[in-house]
Amino acid sequence: MQRIDHPLLSQSLGSQKTLTSFHFGTPGARPKVTIQASLHAEELPGMLAAHHLRPLLEAADRAGKVLGEVVLVPVANPIGLAQRLDHKPMGRFELDTSENFNRHYPDLAKAVFPQVKGALGADAQANVTLVRKAMGQYLADWQPTTELESLRRTLLTLSHDADYMLDLHCDCEGVVHFYTEEPCWPQMAPLAHLLGSRAILLAKNSGSGPIDECLSGAWWQLAEAIKGAGISAPLPQGCCSTTIELRGEADVSHALAQGDAAALHAFLQHIGVLACDIPVQIPAALCQPTPLAGSETLRAPAPGVVVFAAQVGQQMRKGDLVAEVIDPLSGQSHAVRAGVDGVLYARIRDRYITSGGELGKIAGAIPFRTGELLGA
Repeated sequence: MQRIDHPLLSQSLGSQKTLTSFHFGTPGARPKVTIQASLHAEELPGMLAAHHLRPLLEAADRAGKVLGEVVLVPVANPIGLAQRLDHKPMGRFELDTSENFNRHYPDLAKAVFPQVKGALGADAQANVTLVRKAMGQYLADWQPTTELESLRRTLLTLSHDADYMLDLHCDCEGVVHFYTEEPCWPQMAPLAHLLGSRAILLAKNSGSGPIDECLSGAWWQLAEAIKGAGISAPLPQGCCSTTIELRGEADVSHALAQGDAAALHAFLQHIGVLACDIPVQIPAALCQPTPLAGSETLRAPAPGVVVFAAQVGQQMRKGDLVAEVIDPLSGQSHAVRAGVDGVLYARIRDRYITSGGELGKIAGAIPFRTGELLGA
């Protein structure tokens, strides 16, 4: 195991933050998996899961059982982790720019297509190697001018050449659920089942540039660009990535984190990154994938006190009562009902809401939304 500290661009005189990565196996060995936690810095279940995964990886490394390469980033956002206001963590948005830490990653397909289009050939694996090299060069040439840009560049440098990239998050209150792109789902299905995912939300470019889609989206976008340019050259899906929501912000316990770490470890064995003596048994699916465009965001029709009638993980039918919003001044109660059939996979933690505020999300099976599919 090797620990590497990556200094970020200093934001101000006399201060500098550092991103730390842990490396297992042989650099350049395949498959390569990058696992990062808490890019939204107040989302801590993934950080604790990474803490419990690390000794499992260290033991495998000592035993010579790391056949590929694993990069573990337990604290993916030292900037956001240091942000607090009125004793509350502020780790989702950078306070200086108000930018979401998991948005606005660069379009890697657009960046490297001009460099690779004339060098692609009939060998699919050689094309993958060519594209990864071009991505690495693009990132090496990128000169960040802000601390946030340097964080994005560092995270991408660690993961741009990964076969798999797992981004560990959580919701406010929720069950385990997955976001992944449609081309990645077949490869990610075993991990979703190992973790017991209760909702799986698929899209092809959900918008806003999150890091997982920056990495996996580059490959299918490049493949489409190659075809559109009339170039006959095979390009496989060189990276499969996913955002894994490990329940809710308060679901931080050793028991849960150890279970999540064991599932991640089993997935690494399943895909051949770690050696194992007995084939990993993949549990039965707890749900079927649904389109992210079919996910309903429930909003408050008025301000007031929130009283939930439905629990996260509960299967809803259209018309079912999800919550009431109580106005204690007028005495009115406003019912919020499910507009689609599906599981209530996430809801807010706060129990006071302003008019139009987001209350929760239901994984509907029929697409009805277009445009930007992710929330702020």
